[in-house]
Amino acid sequence: MAQRQDAAKPGRRRWLAYGGAGLAAAAVGVGLAWRQAGQADGASDIFYTQTLDDLEGRAYKFDQWRGRRLVVNFWATWCPPCVDEMPELDALHRELAGSVQFVGIGIDSAANMRAFVQKVPVGYPLLVAGNVGTELARVLGNSAGGLPYTVVIDEKGAVIHHYTGRIKLDALRGALTAA
Repeated sequence: MAQRQDAAKPGRRRWLAYGGAGLAAAAVGVGLAWRQAGQADGASDIFYTQTLDDLEGRAYKFDQWRGRRLVVNFWATWCPPCVDEMPELDALHRELAGSVQFVGIGIDSAANMRAFVQKVPVGYPLLVAGNVGTELARVLGNSAGGLPYTVVIDEKGAVIHHYTGRIKLDALRGALTAA
């Protein structure tokens, strides 16, 4: 009898392991589906609850930009395409200043960002997010986590365009000036 119980235990353990793996896979699937639904329906709501500091340590509540067309650019000083596109983003910001709000969210330190703007002045708010910005970018659709990542949010709070990698200025301008 003892031999039969011992032989049954490995089979039972195997079934428990399979069941546990199945439950884990189901949980991951539900989590991914929930996260995708959140990206489609509530991403900008999560965005608007955020507060980050600018380069001087002043807090910016994102809710202040509700109801405005918004360009959110996730970038870092150590990212060559981010650095390359910054003058173009700043020029577009100046061109569309009355109708579009630009915001740069740095996945970097305040010290690095301050040194950068000494060389490349930027006329829109640059906010310091560090690694928290990576998760915020993911909420807004950047599943790969790459930089630069730019999002356009319309006046109703919907993410209407996103760009992974260096922006194409004409495409961004078109997205911003479309009715």
